[in-house]
Amino acid sequence: MPKQKTIVRDISWLSFNRRVLQEAADDTVPLRERIKFLGIFSSNLDEFFRVRVATLNRMIALGEKGKMHLEINPRLILEEIQEKVLEQQKEFERIWNEILRELKKEKIFLISETKLNRLQQKFVLDYFNDEIRSNIVPLMLESISEFPVLNDKSIYLACTLSKKDKTIAKKFALVSVPARRLPRFLILPSNQNEKHIILLEDVIRFCLPNIFSFFGYDTFSAAIIKVTRDAEIDIDNDVSTSLIQKIEKGLKNRKKGKTVRFVYDKDIDASLLAYLVKRLGLTHKDNLIPGGRIHNFKDFMNFPESVFEKKNPRKKPFAHPALKNAPRITDVVLQKDVLLNFPYHSFDSVIDLLREAAIDPDVVSIKITCYRLASRSKIINALTNAVRNGKHVTAVLELRARFDEEANLEWKVELEEAGVKVLIGVPDMKVHAKMCLIKKMVQGKPLLYGFVSTGNMNEQTSRIYSDHCLLTAEKNIMADVNRIFHYLEQPKMRPHFLRACKTLIVSPAGMRSQLMQLIQKEIDAAKAKKPAAIFLKLNSLSDEILIEKLYEAAKSGVIINMVVRGIFCMLTQNNKFKDVYAISIVDEYLEHARVMIFTMPAKKKYLSPAPTGWYGTSITVLK
Repeated sequence: MPKQKTIVRDISWLSFNRRVLQEAADDTVPLRERIKFLGIFSSNLDEFFRVRVATLNRMIALGEKGKMHLEINPRLILEEIQEKVLEQQKEFERIWNEILRELKKEKIFLISETKLNRLQQKFVLDYFNDEIRSNIVPLMLESISEFPVLNDKSIYLACTLSKKDKTIAKKFALVSVPARRLPRFLILPSNQNEKHIILLEDVIRFCLPNIFSFFGYDTFSAAIIKVTRDAEIDIDNDVSTSLIQKIEKGLKNRKKGKTVRFVYDKDIDASLLAYLVKRLGLTHKDNLIPGGRIHNFKDFMNFPESVFEKKNPRKKPFAHPALKNAPRITDVVLQKDVLLNFPYHSFDSVIDLLREAAIDPDVVSIKITCYRLASRSKIINALTNAVRNGKHVTAVLELRARFDEEANLEWKVELEEAGVKVLIGVPDMKVHAKMCLIKKMVQGKPLLYGFVSTGNMNEQTSRIYSDHCLLTAEKNIMADVNRIFHYLEQPKMRPHFLRACKTLIVSPAGMRSQLMQLIQKEIDAAKAKKPAAIFLKLNSLSDEILIEKLYEAAKSGVIINMVVRGIFCMLTQNNKFKDVYAISIVDEYLEHARVMIFTMPAKKKYLSPAPTGWYGTSITVLK
């Protein structure tokens, strides 16, 4: 069997999510933040099953044709995933129980429906009648010939109805927990020194006798279940159908995607579990994962802050010093480059730059790419107002931005109604670049300025994602940005514009080959006994060809330092090289920036621990 040259990407991803779990386990992290990290872990795992596990299942279905370079044996990978997920689930439960004990020390109690006092029982019943009852319709499963499609973003109470004297046959029912329409957490009346919280599903559990009273049952039990579905959108090859129609159809079909995981409360009634597995068409080869009483832990990212005595508010972002007292952002950018570092610098500077362009009489056009936008986007507001002021505005919307497809379709309609020219990406590719080109006429000559960024045009995520945004009027950069927009306007007719870029490295028109050349320069320098070093800060590293080139560089004596947040498929421990160092940082903010530096000062190892003052920073050495 050949020696493994890389780490399987999906196993590496699980290691990343394990690092998120480490943050939740760290008692130096504020308690609410620890709960939030459990929510992030849960949300990450949901997406992993919806995308990666679903992809591996598709590979198995395709047989030999479905195998890819890092997934040679998808069946074995799935088996290892199942093993690691169950192991992480046990650790999750241990950490959650530890956090519950810490909450009790702070007089915060998450109580079940069986622990309510008389006052709380009345409060819960009133809340149920006023807010919940009209939002739920139980499904009586035995009377339904075709099992209902379960939403993979929802949780359900699987209920067993019985009578103590057994005069009525036991029945099963499903109740969808309306957590999208109502808060998951209900703060209860309690003693002055205590805070009591009950979950939405436990309110429903308490009221099961009221829901099913007319059936004549007197004994009720309920357990949470949840399904995760294949989230890949199948886009057919029907040439008579537009991309928009194909995506709309794909979004509808996604709701009925194949079940890739079934999670359930381990204390569920055994006969009910067997019934559900059969009706859902699952087998024990599928990902059937027993868990605790609580599921959809992603909602715990919004655990009520008001119950905590100690508040840990994030520091507010501040204006970049170069922009702080400037009357106009534009005037500064035309004089010098400004590098914004989110979330520390305020995203308002980006919005202000667009607002200024929208009302500047000398500005004639604005072009921008939009991948993920905020729910009430100020970017969209600036663009639509620019059109009203007579500017030619072009927005590139990526309709295949995973889980934002529906939102981007809605933004497309709103922008087009306002008069914005909307481009919908490139066939068989995603437009992932974040950039803006503003053109103004000064004394009859065009002047280009704008920005290139690692972050989305999203003022909400800019507060939690660590990104860089370069505001610039540098001629070479803006000339390349202009070429890229020329390409995006007619991608089939204008591929030469991408190849003509001289300053920016653009994918797919040679990014890998140019990176290979830069690595080769370091190899040549190392062989010539000259300083040779590479620094990489990435979201993931999984490209097998680039990894092989980095191995070659390491063997030649190039010092390689890497900060990689997520998937990391490179093996850093090898007898043939020693100066390769890689860490992953999981912290209060999500590391999202990409930085590549070649020929740094030839220090052996310059990755250092986090500076003092960063609470709960998890720095993990990657091997």
